[in-house]
Amino acid sequence: MDYKYLLKKFSLLAFTLLLTNTLLAQTTVVSGTVNDASTKKPLPYVTVTFSGSTIGANTDDHGKFSISTTKTFDHIKISFVGYKDAVLPIVAGQTQVVNVRLFPQAKQLNTVTVKAGKKPKYRNKGNPAVELIRQVIAHKPQNRPTSYDYVQYKEYDKMAFSFANVSTTFSDRKFFQKYKFIIDNRDSTTVPGKSLLPVYLDEKLSQVYYRKSPSKTKINILAQKKVDFGAALDANGISQYFKHMYADIDIYQNSIFLMTNNFLSPIAESAPTFYKFFITDTLVVDGKKVVELSFTPRNTTDLLFMGKIYITLDGNYAVQKARLYANKNINLNFVKDLNIDLTFEKNPDGRYHLSKNSMIADFGLNKNKDGGLYGTRTITFNDYKINTPQPDSAYAGNEVTELENSSSQTDQYWSQNRLDTLTTAESKVYKNTDSLRNMPSFKRLTDIATLLLAGYKGFGWFEVGPANTFYSFNPVEGLRLRLGGRTTPQLSTRYYFETYAAYGFKDEQWKYFLSATYSLNDKSIYKFPQNYIRASYQKDVTIPGEDLQFVQEDNFLLSFKRGNNDKYLYNEFYRLNYVHEFDSNFSYNLTFTNRTQSPAGSLSFLTEQNGNDVSIQNLTTSEANLQFRYAPGEQFYQGKIYRIPIPNASPIFELDYTQGLKDVFNSSYSYQKLHAQIDKRFYNSQFGFADVRVEAGHIFGQVPYPLLNIFRANQTYAYDLYSYNLMNFLEFVGDHYESINIDQHFQGFFFNKIPLLKKLKWREVASFKGIWGGVSDENNPYLHSNLYQYPLYPDGKPITYALGSTPYIEASVGIENIFKFVRIDFVRRFTYLDNPDVAKFGVRVLVQFDF
Repeated sequence: MDYKYLLKKFSLLAFTLLLTNTLLAQTTVVSGTVNDASTKKPLPYVTVTFSGSTIGANTDDHGKFSISTTKTFDHIKISFVGYKDAVLPIVAGQTQVVNVRLFPQAKQLNTVTVKAGKKPKYRNKGNPAVELIRQVIAHKPQNRPTSYDYVQYKEYDKMAFSFANVSTTFSDRKFFQKYKFIIDNRDSTTVPGKSLLPVYLDEKLSQVYYRKSPSKTKINILAQKKVDFGAALDANGISQYFKHMYADIDIYQNSIFLMTNNFLSPIAESAPTFYKFFITDTLVVDGKKVVELSFTPRNTTDLLFMGKIYITLDGNYAVQKARLYANKNINLNFVKDLNIDLTFEKNPDGRYHLSKNSMIADFGLNKNKDGGLYGTRTITFNDYKINTPQPDSAYAGNEVTELENSSSQTDQYWSQNRLDTLTTAESKVYKNTDSLRNMPSFKRLTDIATLLLAGYKGFGWFEVGPANTFYSFNPVEGLRLRLGGRTTPQLSTRYYFETYAAYGFKDEQWKYFLSATYSLNDKSIYKFPQNYIRASYQKDVTIPGEDLQFVQEDNFLLSFKRGNNDKYLYNEFYRLNYVHEFDSNFSYNLTFTNRTQSPAGSLSFLTEQNGNDVSIQNLTTSEANLQFRYAPGEQFYQGKIYRIPIPNASPIFELDYTQGLKDVFNSSYSYQKLHAQIDKRFYNSQFGFADVRVEAGHIFGQVPYPLLNIFRANQTYAYDLYSYNLMNFLEFVGDHYESINIDQHFQGFFFNKIPLLKKLKWREVASFKGIWGGVSDENNPYLHSNLYQYPLYPDGKPITYALGSTPYIEASVGIENIFKFVRIDFVRRFTYLDNPDVAKFGVRVLVQFDF
């Protein structure tokens, strides 16, 4: 063993600890809670200062405060109208908690006669607070960092999640004694009145460069570190989802995205319409006068903040500090409390930039209980420079670049470069998680959780599932049993295999699937950006109009269908495809498919020859497809072997071209298909958001109806966002079409104003679906006897139609957030009501999770 090396390391560690203690000793931090001595209730807006100075702050809505200084003070003063002032000793240079009880100030009052008067109505007109906020709004462009030609800074992002107020006797229970090292690692100083048990930590240090013209933001990730729970839980996916909930806060934007919802900024253009503003104080900060502006929602149930902002009176009307709170009456699931603190520092030119952004959220199933999950995200900005040009190479490349070794920086690097500090409990999280990950009992627990939540049971390099496909039924197969699984990254991050086998007890046939995938960029095929090649074989049944996906996800609950649904297809697929995504979120997908379709159930392929009906047993086609996709700014909730796109305001464009290849592997037809699609989420401020899809397609060439666009019908009782929920299977086909789908979520904007419904936390939803199209004469089987005849009912009535001059239209109104998970829609069909077996009305159910 190299003792000199160990001595050197120990000396360096000792020096670092000594230096850290020395630096901390220079800062006095005092936090606590102020309560009424008699009622024990917290007192908001109490002034707490260091005695003999103007350095201080007001308590928040919960009576909590936190003040700090680098100067030497040994007392704090607490003042509030109607209460006796309190002066309490503190220890200079230390971080400490001081909880205060204020006593009411008794005074001898003369007799006063009070006459009731009418409370003056709040008005924007002539209100100096509103005039001030309009000045802030008018000066927003010049106060944003993007007003400079060049900006650069370092950014340290720390996100932590902790269990709150876990009983101190919890670790004494026999079952949990083995986890005592986790449970007893508590922090009781960071948040007054809370005992926090940290379980998750994510840190990232970045260098950011911004250039105005040509516009470019470049983020170099210098270091990143997060807890690792092992193979069952994906640390990157957890981090991405949490950061989606805790998005970066920019008060100068009109909308602030938090917890998958949009909150209206108090300095948005429309803020005076939705907020009430009051001038509550004037202060002097850095020798400059600032105005304390308090604001509250006009309607406390809207997705709005309450709090205070501090505005400079130097002609810039900039935000110097902000405290934002989420009103407890808003319709927000699982969030008991939400606080945001924004601190700004002065630039050399006298304007202000954001120096610290702190967000705290208290999560829980029950808002009235103390326990739950406590999440914090603190972003610290430092080394801020303006109008300092960098060479073009500094802005080159992708917007976000992970520098080499960014994920393997040493503890020494972090201690020297971290722009904020870790609490004692946080500093132990990484080591504790490493120990937890290797415990057999924890592995068993994560296995059970994965089976219940994801439907898969892991066996190391292979996992079996999904569980909801093991059993289902349909009119063709009867009882259907299926068993399958897939390899995991424990086998390889380069190649993956997936398979299943299913058996129908009525048709007595086996169905199969097997795929092999090879990653070309040495990353998981589920990680962005994808670059892989895949070969697959699949033999299975499907309903016409429902494409077999990579793996058909049978679901027992979807086996229940309304109306006649006994027309199926046996499919045999051979498929080879190549997928390539770029860091710019542009991708292309090149696919070759050979497919043989055979009618099943009561479906038949019939054509007319010499006046007689001839049955066709198989329809074989070979296709080459090229798809382009562009999704700017798209992010994913990333799992180990799956990924789910996270919705944002950017549109997603898709364009694909398909060429039918006649005489290639017994293919019978030559044709061309063109398809285009645009998806966009529109955020409508206090009116929620709308998901809109616009789609169009055209087929060139003569093909039988199974190769036409069979419009997506849904005969289950589940609400399908992108299918027609009152259209029957095989009811409409077309060789050209245009469609629009609008799904509007009002987020409780109307219900929140009705007392009874407000308590239920229900939310309104409405949708509209319309499709225009038809079949050209070239593909009309009534005009061409060589084409397959449309299927008929036993009584001779047609099952399948071509859309005419009238579009198919259906719409729905509904309620979501029932029990926080359930959406129920009342669906109405408006056109083609004379078709056989048509349902004019219907009720559909969807289970979904959202904040």
